[in-house]
Amino acid sequence: MVIPVHQKKNYETEESLLVLREIDANPKLTQRELSSRLGFSLGKINFLMRALIEKGLIKAENFKNSSNKSAYLYFLTPLGIEEKAKTTYRFLKRKIEEYEKLEIEIQQLKKEVGSSDLPVEGRDNIL
Repeated sequence: MVIPVHQKKNYETEESLLVLREIDANPKLTQRELSSRLGFSLGKINFLMRALIEKGLIKAENFKNSSNKSAYLYFLTPLGIEEKAKTTYRFLKRKIEEYEKLEIEIQQLKKEVGSSDLPVEGRDNIL
């Protein structure tokens, strides 16, 4: 999928937000589990995790899991908590704007269908 440059930042921010939300909910998730939960490739998760660590939004600490294997515990830093809140707000604002535009478009389409030559049963099935 090719994403226009002007939409790329929002798209990447949305992906980062999903990762931040999952990590906040369960810091013991592995990258493989994140990949499965979010439907992203393991490589994409690794890329996002490295970027979030580099930005100081999450921190990774080694620990021994129940299998006595080395694993990572991921947690949001104070900066990560703040950025998650800001990103959530911007995401919600953008989705509300999209919703309001869609509502207007739906009303316009309903008017068009209502004034068309469709049989009454056709209109009832559509709406």
